Amino acid sequence: MSVHASSVKPYKGLGMEGAVAKWYASLTKKSLEDFKALARRIADQIPPNSSVLEVAPGPGYCAIELAKLGNHEIVGLDISKTFVEIACANAAKAGMRVDFRRGNVSDMPFGDETFDFVFCRAAFKNFTEPKRALREMYRVLRSGGQALIIDLRRDASRESIVHAVNAMNLGGLNRVITKLTFRFMLLKRAYTKSEFEELISETKFDGIEIRDDLIGLEIWLTKNREAS
Repeated sequence: MSVHASSVKPYKGLGMEGAVAKWYASLTKKSLEDFKALARRIADQIPPNSSVLEVAPGPGYCAIELAKLGNHEIVGLDISKTFVEIACANAAKAGMRVDFRRGNVSDMPFGDETFDFVFCRAAFKNFTEPKRALREMYRVLRSGGQALIIDLRRDASRESIVHAVNAMNLGGLNRVITKLTFRFMLLKRAYTKSEFEELISETKFDGIEIRDDLIGLEIWLTKNREAS
């Protein structure tokens, strides 16, 4: 078993609180069109009046955009107090009702089979207990529900990362900082496709589809309707 696919990661990661979280919120706001596009894809995937959980929503951009697209009950769970505060403020400013709350993906404060759809964008690589996170996602999903994980792939080439960051339309300093963050932090935390398959094999998810591109992985997981 690889270190990346182990039960607990050896690092604790950079705490996204205070000024760091505010910087990240400002940086990712420049990718608002990407959040809107993902929200539209999810809205097309789920039935009306769905109960949806976003794990680690950060500033809440995607959850808020999803709330604009239907009468869904949307919850965002993030371990960062600063992110929860920012997300709540963003939702209020947008006039959208999204329940952002603080909590740990490894021990979620929800009952079994609470949500129809669970998703996590660009955060799974930071979880210190990835297997427990996957098992918790499975637990809170209703039978027949789906989970979606979108994240960086560890075997992405340096050229692909540079191209992706250049496409973010960042200012000079933020562009340099972001490239360095990808290279020396995020890539080291991320998973390859085979490592994700190894992690998922130790859960009860039975419907699995992994799509890849030059820098990322998109993992679709289904909880069998017979599961309980």
